[in-house]
Amino acid sequence: MANLDLLERSIPVAPLKIAALKGCMDLASEVNNYLVQFRHDLVAHNSHSISWSGYVEDSFLLGCDCPRFGSGEAKGKITESVRGMDLFLMVDVINHSITYKMYGYENHMSPDDHYQDLKRIIAAATGKAHRINVIMPFLYESRQHKRTSRESLDCALALQELVSMGVSNIITFDAHDPRMMNSIPLSGFDNFMPTYQFLKALIRSVPDIKLDNDHLMVISPDEGAMARAVYFSNILGVDMGMFYKRRDYSTIVNGKNPIVAHEFLGDSVEGKDVIIIDDMISSGESMLDVAKQLKDRKANRVFVCTTFGLFTDGLEKFDEYYEKEIIHKVITTDLNYRIPELLNRPYYETARMGKYLASIIDTLNHDVSVEKVRSTTQKINKLLAKHR
Repeated sequence: MANLDLLERSIPVAPLKIAALKGCMDLASEVNNYLVQFRHDLVAHNSHSISWSGYVEDSFLLGCDCPRFGSGEAKGKITESVRGMDLFLMVDVINHSITYKMYGYENHMSPDDHYQDLKRIIAAATGKAHRINVIMPFLYESRQHKRTSRESLDCALALQELVSMGVSNIITFDAHDPRMMNSIPLSGFDNFMPTYQFLKALIRSVPDIKLDNDHLMVISPDEGAMARAVYFSNILGVDMGMFYKRRDYSTIVNGKNPIVAHEFLGDSVEGKDVIIIDDMISSGESMLDVAKQLKDRKANRVFVCTTFGLFTDGLEKFDEYYEKEIIHKVITTDLNYRIPELLNRPYYETARMGKYLASIIDTLNHDVSVEKVRSTTQKINKLLAKHR
């Protein structure tokens, strides 16, 4: 296990418990299995034979539920004591597969419903937990991160509300705008990136890929993804290009200004494999347009790497572009719910995050610096050296 010596020299904050809300159980189970393994390995490696109460368990999962009344109202319920625990709450706010009954109708849970259930479980802990940490891979309302007119600032309000309820740390992945942490400057907010997991999945699924400047280029689909693309291209030692979106600001469609065109800035992509890096695929329209433009510029294979695959408009367009050989691979993490049909697509690959998330939780529970966990440059360099 990574950081074994660091954890061996530290003391846990409190006994660890993980409460997974509906829609996040599969990921939580995987994280739990890794944590059980980590703890057994650490105890076996610990020459001081120090034993902490509740440190090694067969499971760290805590039973919790949010049953609903016929009117659609709900309540949070925890099935065992959390007194003195270091409690980690896991929630997938974009899991639309979870349903509930209201007046006889079946409703799919929205991000608002998941967020309310999260607050209910926090309230059910009734202040008895030693510390409460929220793991929210897709940050709730993170796309509403700035005010451009008379608008609400939903993400900032949500973060402040969680802190006011007693949450000490908020852990998220590839936040749409990490500057949201400025809304809670005195509280813990950690934003992690899945760069290493992307590369691992890409090398595993495309073993013949050549990760050098003569054969590869990294592309940012818009100005907002520049920081991700810059890091990715620097760590690989390859060139980078960028598209910027020309929008029609006189019109609003589905809550946003429609894109008129994508304009490209960068060197020639002719004959090169390209990696398009971004935080999410929503409808996928923008991503597919970028992929098509790259193929029109005679790029070789197009690989799409995004942290969250939402696919709000379905998979038909992606199937079509794969059949036309416009896209070669789509890689997303397993941090959010993915429709079952996606998992069977020949172009789809998963960047598995369970082990990384377990390492983050273990490190936070020991109350040591997460910088060694956050910085994956050394691991990436080892992976690249092995591949090359």
